[in-house]
Amino acid sequence: MTANKINVNKADINSDQESASKDIMDAMPLDLMGLLFFAYRDFVHEADELLSRQGFGRAHHRVLYFVNLRPGMTVADLLDLLKITKQSLARVLRQLIDNGYIEQRTGQKDRRKRLLYPTNKGAEFFTTLSANQSHRMREALDKLPPETKDTVARFFVEMIDPEDHGKLKNLNIIQN
Repeated sequence: MTANKINVNKADINSDQESASKDIMDAMPLDLMGLLFFAYRDFVHEADELLSRQGFGRAHHRVLYFVNLRPGMTVADLLDLLKITKQSLARVLRQLIDNGYIEQRTGQKDRRKRLLYPTNKGAEFFTTLSANQSHRMREALDKLPPETKDTVARFFVEMIDPEDHGKLKNLNIIQN
């Protein structure tokens, strides 16, 4: 029994792959992806410089953000929000505690819980880090029609995994 051989020209395969790749590329919102890249780059630029001067990075900023947003949150809750390993958080948290930006307290009801609070220094640094970002967002939104803010917020919510929407509600980042 002889198998039917199909002669395939390598150029045909490459052409098919290029066509599939082009279809995928055409379906991608590359313009919005590029805009998001540049907006994020500019959004974090000044904060990155301030963090760098302290020997910190974006992970430190995220921890400061959430601890300032929700003082008294547990380490477990922070791990869940950031979706990072205990080891990664431990290093960042240790640096923030050792440098006086965050303090860790034992829970009063459950002594096994470690609760995180910003110090005055940590709250001031968070405010400084956030000032330019807040200004940049307000300035951009002010250039748009007033009803646009809700559309922009909805867009960001839709970009976030639905399983995290409850976390956003608990943090009062979204209302519904």
